[in-house]
Amino acid sequence: MAVLAGLTGCGADSPAGGGQSGAPLGDATSSSDVDVATAKMVAAKKASKVEDCRAGSASDGGLPSIELPCLGGGESVALASFEGPMVINLFQGFCAPCKEEMPALQNFHETYGDEVPVIGIDVMDTVPGVALEEAISRGVTFPMYADPGGELQGGSLTARAVPTTYVLSSSGEVKLLQMGGMTSEDQVKELVEQKLGITL
Repeated sequence: MAVLAGLTGCGADSPAGGGQSGAPLGDATSSSDVDVATAKMVAAKKASKVEDCRAGSASDGGLPSIELPCLGGGESVALASFEGPMVINLFQGFCAPCKEEMPALQNFHETYGDEVPVIGIDVMDTVPGVALEEAISRGVTFPMYADPGGELQGGSLTARAVPTTYVLSSSGEVKLLQMGGMTSEDQVKELVEQKLGITL
């Protein structure tokens, strides 16, 4: 736990599900109890530059066979349709380290997104509108999905705390990239290259 506390930022004790530093995520609420596309969220997303959610072309690219709704409205997507290489960031709106690393992920997306796309997943969050608002305010444009019911927990994209970031290789292997916030585009690039064995 000492290592976890040093690396991660948020658990499940705050109003949005993000809380004390290093605390593990708690039990999720029912996904049907959380609206991830309220009228206000849809309007905010439309006024932003956040990209539309789009399914990939794979039948089983290596990610869990779970369909997630698009944060702020749009097409629900089966994660298994995505092919690597890809960066998958698990975050929450009230998580300070999540917010702090958003610019690093966005800068990586702008520079290397054609080679290694980035997606975000707002996990086990009872206030997804805050997550969307925080992302938009920090210039995030990569597609974002929502998993308010914690359907990903226990699988290859488990979030013991947030932020947690994974990479999906071109062969369909899911690897942990980083637990805890990343601070720069260069750090994201270096970690992606190390984990995927590629040069960007």
